[in-house]
Amino acid sequence: MPSRRRREVELERVLGTPALFATAYGNVGSSIYYALGLTAVYALGLTPLVFLVAGIVFAMTAATYAEGTVLYPEAGGSSSFARHAFDEIISFGAAWAQMLVYVVTVATSAFFVPHYLSVFWEPLKTNPWDIIAGALVIVVLVTLNIVGVQEAAKLSIILAVVDFGTQVLLVLLGFFLIFSPTILVDNIHWGVAPTWSNLALAVPVAMLAYTGVETVSNLAEEAREPSRSVPDAYKLVAAAVFAIYLTLPLIALSALPVKMINGELTTLLALPPEEGGYANDPILGLVENIGISGSLLRVLEIYVGILAATILFIATNAGVIGASRVTYSMASYRQIPEVFRRLHPRFKTPILPLILFAGIAPILILLPGDVNFVGTLYSFGATLSFTVAHASLVRLRIKQKSATETFYRARPNLALGGVEWPLFAIVGGLATGASFLVIVAQNPTTRWVGLGWIVSGLVFYVIYRRRFVHASLRETVKAPPAFGPALALEYRRLLVPVVAGQPSDDALDVACSLAAERGARIVALNVLEVPLGRPLDDDMDELEDAANQELDEAVAVGNSYGVRVLDRLVRARSAGAAIVEEAERRGTEIIVIGTPRKSLTASQRAVFGRTVDHVLRHAPCRVMVTAAREEVPT
Repeated sequence: MPSRRRREVELERVLGTPALFATAYGNVGSSIYYALGLTAVYALGLTPLVFLVAGIVFAMTAATYAEGTVLYPEAGGSSSFARHAFDEIISFGAAWAQMLVYVVTVATSAFFVPHYLSVFWEPLKTNPWDIIAGALVIVVLVTLNIVGVQEAAKLSIILAVVDFGTQVLLVLLGFFLIFSPTILVDNIHWGVAPTWSNLALAVPVAMLAYTGVETVSNLAEEAREPSRSVPDAYKLVAAAVFAIYLTLPLIALSALPVKMINGELTTLLALPPEEGGYANDPILGLVENIGISGSLLRVLEIYVGILAATILFIATNAGVIGASRVTYSMASYRQIPEVFRRLHPRFKTPILPLILFAGIAPILILLPGDVNFVGTLYSFGATLSFTVAHASLVRLRIKQKSATETFYRARPNLALGGVEWPLFAIVGGLATGASFLVIVAQNPTTRWVGLGWIVSGLVFYVIYRRRFVHASLRETVKAPPAFGPALALEYRRLLVPVVAGQPSDDALDVACSLAAERGARIVALNVLEVPLGRPLDDDMDELEDAANQELDEAVAVGNSYGVRVLDRLVRARSAGAAIVEEAERRGTEIIVIGTPRKSLTASQRAVFGRTVDHVLRHAPCRVMVTAAREEVPT
């Protein structure tokens, strides 16, 4: 496609901080619809305090994920951090724990969809109808993902904004109509309701509130400047979630206080529907007791029921996508057999992981119909994954102590012994590690199921690596690309350095041709070379505007081919080194780079020649160099 025609294509903007926040909150914020009830089972009148503690831990975890994601802007989260910080076996353990989290996320979100649709048919909130309907939700979503129907991103963002606004509205109505500090104080019975052991267990269970925390990490691949947008998005998500989970439980415990029911101190938030409680639909329980009556109440119930079911449906789909994405990443690094990254010949989707990890496994977890088991099992996987992420960041700080420049560092830190120790990661890791031990010690069923999952995964990993890969357990091994007719089906992650001129245009055309038939993603990378005498974050508005224009055009060209192009703008001292580093971070399988056209000056050819030479010498993957055509007159 001639470059003169590219100027005519309508350009699209990339995911910035608002879009990252809205998309992430759509997943994280969905957990309020079940986390409130599940946490109240253990925390009772101390539920607001427990969410406060969990919120502080979440803020520290968000800081860890923000810094780690800026360092390695690739899907994988804690598994990716662990690979770079430690070795492959630790990375596998984190990835396998993530897999458990995604499986349970799918099961939990799908399980609660019918509970909120019970506003139309009450049996949906009880067994076996909630199990049947939840399993049906999973089957539908797995089928849609197999045939390649994609989630509407704009719709998800709109729903996330509406969801957050609704939650804020409920908080404001609650403070105006029913909030009572006296009731909240009377709800507390230290050491009795809840017992000390239940209180300790309530904190890791409350981490259900942060289902989907790795969403921003996964979306970082689509952020143009993750060093700016990713940390800001994490801060906004943490602040919004913290605000909702600090205030909404105060309203809920004012409306549904702790009292003597059937001979014990409890709250209707913690009781199943068979006993007249709202554990299965806590937000509907809040709506019914918020002080509104008549037709207005019925309208609000239907509105919240439909909104909650829709948000949970989307969160279930996010879990389905996440499970398949983690599986593909694990297969790409030879942690599990390559069959798990093979695509269906017609639909070009990973059918095996979708059926096994997003379909069969979640349905098996659903079958007992025990919401408390589902909640504690999620906490088992999440706290383990978070702990690995925190430990990995501490290790990365130690390994990078000689670095003079970094794009982003979270705070607070303590400079000691030549290392900037991340206090948020150290304290956060101790907190999530302690929470993991509490889950293991206090819940026998979760302990054996969770440990069984981890041990069986490690045994499989050892056998597979020793007998089939013939590699050490700690060595990072990439699955090799295929050759011949299957070549185009193997390159799913391509990187194209983008600059003004015909070489980049031709390279992008070649990359799009490679990617067009099988749904790969291309990263279009523009490097702003910053002189040594200027700081990396110095204002370079004119150059940045030009770079953004080139990246916009790259996205538009990808659209014309039907190929997804992710645009990335980085600042660096050397373009060649930045290209190699970006390829390493993203696990790129091939770099397609153009040679300069004849009309470039001698100085420009020399600079671009050095860049190509550096990439050819140091790239962690295959490199394809394309020859430029003659420039097309404009």
